[in-house]
Amino acid sequence: MANAQERAEELFRAGFSCAQAICATFAGAEIGRGAALRIASAYGGGMARRGDTCGALSGALMVLGLLYGSDRVGDDRSKETTYRLAEEMIDRFTARSGSRMCRELIGFDPAATEGRRRFSEDSELVERCAGFVREAAGILEEIIAEHPRPAR
Repeated sequence: MANAQERAEELFRAGFSCAQAICATFAGAEIGRGAALRIASAYGGGMARRGDTCGALSGALMVLGLLYGSDRVGDDRSKETTYRLAEEMIDRFTARSGSRMCRELIGFDPAATEGRRRFSEDSELVERCAGFVREAAGILEEIIAEHPRPAR
C-alpha cells in the first residue's frame, strides 16, 4: 500500500486541488473521502486561488482539527492541543518549503487571469505543487506519529 505522501500526490495529479489531496488522504477514515474532498474544495491555490496560505498546508490543518479538535464547549485541552499542533505544522512546512504563502511558493499571483490559466497548463507548476503536497503529507504524518490521539 502506498504511503500517505504517495496517496496525496496521486490525488493531486488526478486533478484534485492540493488541499483536497491532503484532506482526503488523511481524513477519509474520520469523515469519508467524499466529504473530505468537498470540505477542502475551496482551499486550493491558496484559498480560492487567491495565493494566500498554501492549500496543502490548509488541508493539513483541517486534518489536525478533525483528529485532535474539540466538538464540546469548554474542552480547552483539545483546543490548545490543536492550536499547538497547527503551529508545529505551519512552522515545519514554512521552514522546509520557504514560505506558507501560495503566491510565494509558486512565484506568481494565482488570482490573476494569467495565473489561473497556468494552474491548468503549466507542467512545471504541477511538479512544484506536487512537491508541496508531498511535503505537507510527510510533515502531517510526522506530527500524527509524534502525538498519539487521545481516547474519545
